[in-house]
Order: sequence, then structure tokens, then C-alpha cells
Amino acid sequence: MDHKDNGVTGASLKPDRRTVMLGALALTALPRRAAAADVAHIQRLSPAFDRMVAPDARISVVASGIRWAEGPLWVDDGRYLLFTDPPANIIRRWQTGGVATPFLSPSGTAGTDPKLVREPGANGLALDHQGRLLIANSGGRSIDRFDLVTRRREVLIDRYQGKRFNSPNDLHVARDGTIYFTDPPYGLTDGDASSLKEMPVNGVYRWTPGGAVDLIDGTLTRPNGIALSLDETRLYVSVSDDVAPRIMVYDLDKTGLPRRSRVLLDAKPMRVGGAPGLPDGMKVARDGTLVCSVPGGMMFLSPDAEPLGLISNGGPIANCAFGERGRALFLTANDRVLRVPLRAGWQDRGRPA
Repeated sequence: MDHKDNGVTGASLKPDRRTVMLGALALTALPRRAAAADVAHIQRLSPAFDRMVAPDARISVVASGIRWAEGPLWVDDGRYLLFTDPPANIIRRWQTGGVATPFLSPSGTAGTDPKLVREPGANGLALDHQGRLLIANSGGRSIDRFDLVTRRREVLIDRYQGKRFNSPNDLHVARDGTIYFTDPPYGLTDGDASSLKEMPVNGVYRWTPGGAVDLIDGTLTRPNGIALSLDETRLYVSVSDDVAPRIMVYDLDKTGLPRRSRVLLDAKPMRVGGAPGLPDGMKVARDGTLVCSVPGGMMFLSPDAEPLGLISNGGPIANCAFGERGRALFLTANDRVLRVPLRAGWQDRGRPA
């Protein structure tokens, strides 16, 4: 599919010299495994990291015993954390001082055949501007909307040009209500070879409140995490490709469609030595800092991909969410959910106008 068809113009998959150097810098700093007695390890890669996370910050476990923790979302109205477990088909809820309890089960679709569907549950979560829960329904192969008060659920979208999505993975809501989302085949047991797969691509899409769906990019092998910059001029997408793991950035025009794309961070050098994980979930702080999953853990990056800090726990860390009015970062780390205390107000210092 050429760039005209997939919605990307001027795309480049070749990382520039700066990207390669940044990848090498991150590689030299990556710890191979956190000490057994530690919950996780915090590593400072730049002096700028000190204003984000204190050197003596203590990381705690807020939930454990999860098959695969994903999709963290802090809900201010109620002050609680939601997170998903796609293979177990459940969303759990956690509040400060309590334990994680079931919130929605099934979170995706009940009664799927495990020979065909590997992850029947919800994956990524977000809130729309009316406070309703948006669900990347991996098993249902749709984007759903769930009212947190009435618990009424509806399918918002499940097809593009008449074909069913693969297994929507992550999503981000723009200021005007537009939803950007990724659609890899991770929820299907046989991936690209699945008999259920109708889409010829693993795409990055945009849904607008009027109901239209646009294919942003159909060239990525494994699009995964997704986020917008604060000014919504950039779209970030992680690519969980074993051979070419990377984070892409798309420059958006005034209509929210991409003008060009490029590799922001080449993560392949980070995998040398067996660092666990791949580029996965991400969030953008109010000051523009990108917090993204990479081989080795969760990395803080400047908007220009300068490595600032790394949190590792000896295993893959899939996703993250800011919470507690910016005072905490929650990490979904394999079978656990971690809480990282943040310096109060750091996201607002240096915040773009």
C-alpha cells in the first residue's frame, strides 16, 4: 500500500543519526535486572529527571497476581485507578489504601474460542469528555463506550470499509472528541495468520465524532501504544516489532491528519543483552515529556527523544498512567501494578503555552 492509500505522506522508516545515538545512549544505561529485594529500579539518565522523580522515591506494588496487566487509567471523579487484564477478560479497580477488586467482567467479549481469540478482554482505556469510559475491546474487536454511572455499554465502532478490526489495542482522545487508536492482531491467537482476520493491514486509525473513520497508517507491522502531544500537532505511535522496534512520530495538519512521519526513537539497540519488553504503551505529560515503554522498562523522554530517566523491574512494563493529580505514575508491569511517586507540579513547569 502506498503512502497515498495509507494516509501518510513523506513517511520515513530510516532513523537519523541522532536517533541511533540516543538508542545507543539508552542501551549503555539500561540495567539488566532489578535487585530481587527491590520492587523496581529508578535510573537517572539526565539531570532534568530530578525535577520529575526524587532520587529517594519509593516504588510500591498496588496490585499483583494479574495474568497480564494493561490499560491503566486514573479516574479523577472518584479518585480510583482502573486497569485491564486482557487474557483474563476483566477490568479491576484500585483506590488508595485498598486492594484491587473486579470492576467489569467480562471486560471484552464472553464465550470466545481460545483457539481463535488469545485476548478476549479489554486492553487500552480512556475517558471521553463526558466522563464515559472508552474501551479498546480486543476480544470484541471494537471500540466501546461504557457509562460509569448507568453501566450501559455500546459499540462505538467495529469496522473500517466494511471489514472488522483485528483487535483494537490502545486509544487517545483529542480535545474535539476525536479518537486515535491502534489495531494490531495481538488479540487473535494466530496473529496475522488468523482465520478471523479481515483487515489486510495492522492499522492506526482516527474516528471523528461524526462517525467517519480514517486510516492514518497501514504500513506498520505491530502498532501498539498511541498518544498525542499537548498541542495536538504530533501523534506518537509505538511499534512492537521484534525486528524493528521503534517509536514513530507523525506531524499532523490542522485537520488532525498526518503530513509526514519519522522514527523518533529506534529501540533495537536497547534489546542487545536481552532487555525485556518492546515499545508498548505511552503517555505524554503536560510539559511535553514522553513516558513510554521500551525494552528494559518505562523511559522518560524529552519531545526530541533525549533519554531522561528509566524505571525497570526486571521484566516488561506494558503501559502507564498519571494519577493522583499528577503526584503518581502507575505502571502495569507484567503481573503487577506499580505506583511511582512524582514530584508535585513538575508537569506544569516548562509547560507549553
